[in-house]
Amino acid sequence: MVVANDFIPSNYSSSIEKGTFKWSAPSNIALVKYWGKKEHQIPANPSISFTLNNCKTITELSFERKTASSDDFSFDLLFEGQPKEDFKPKIQKFFERVLVYLPFLKEYHFTIDTQNTFPHSSGIASSASGMAALSMNLMSLEKVLLPEMTDEYFYQKASFLARLGSGSACRSIKGNIVEWGAHGEIPGSSDLFGVEFSRSVHPNFQNYQDTILLVDKGEKQVSSTVGHDLMHNHPFAERRFEQAHENLSKIKAILETGNLEEFIKIVESEALTLHAMMMTSMPFFILMKPNTLEIINKIWKFRNETQIPVCFTLDAGANVHVLYPENVRDAVLQFIKDELVGFCQNRQYICDVIGSGAVEF
Repeated sequence: MVVANDFIPSNYSSSIEKGTFKWSAPSNIALVKYWGKKEHQIPANPSISFTLNNCKTITELSFERKTASSDDFSFDLLFEGQPKEDFKPKIQKFFERVLVYLPFLKEYHFTIDTQNTFPHSSGIASSASGMAALSMNLMSLEKVLLPEMTDEYFYQKASFLARLGSGSACRSIKGNIVEWGAHGEIPGSSDLFGVEFSRSVHPNFQNYQDTILLVDKGEKQVSSTVGHDLMHNHPFAERRFEQAHENLSKIKAILETGNLEEFIKIVESEALTLHAMMMTSMPFFILMKPNTLEIINKIWKFRNETQIPVCFTLDAGANVHVLYPENVRDAVLQFIKDELVGFCQNRQYICDVIGSGAVEF
């Protein structure tokens, strides 16, 4: 079993003075949700997600060895080419968390230039894609310092590091479908990093579509970090964690058999359970908006009338992810244009599809 100390390098066998790497990493959408975490970004329950393709962060990392040693991190942060000071504390905290695993961090000055392919204020979480892209760049640098590193170690450690920046970021590194969190029926599963779903996936789930309806693009009134913490004394927490294990077992089999009806039941139940946990915590809060509920009801009505296997899921926010197989794409997109865009802020939505993870430029 892999433990955290396995990611602490002993000695680097090579060196580099300066250079640049560039990676993109996608967002992901959980089918079985993780909500609640322990110390060191350890999930309270396992989760599984579709990796997206179009909603991604592209990050360029330039580095140059410092002329004089110092005990501070040295980095500039640019967002879409412009200095972004309010992002810096999160990167500072990330560097502090991962320093023991990347001891070269204080030896270089870094310039981190990052951009998203989706609107920054869209309400789509960029922490997962952003931390995944940064972690891939840092691992590219470590691979130069440690050329004998295996690909398996490279991707495993990238996922491990990304998790320390943003929990779900560990599911944005590699694979169409990624599981994170120890689970008895998933070989190699770990609380420390995400693993690719290794079973055969039914053709029904190949190129699965995700159209993201941008219901509310404002800042959430409760951050995900605060929401996770509220699970510590939650009256329904333990039963919820058990349910996640059960649903992961079920969805594992569904992904192999292609049973869309059962897939829809679990995915929609998981979305509503996530928000039920928020509504029953203390203090309680509601991240759904009236238009979120309007869209959900419209989807249920459309599915009932047409028997088209379209369903919804939600992140910790108001936006709705509409999930459906590729072979019904035209009919679902027409339905979205005819009946759902009116509930979106500025009639905005983003079409996405299952992707395969981080890509180097």
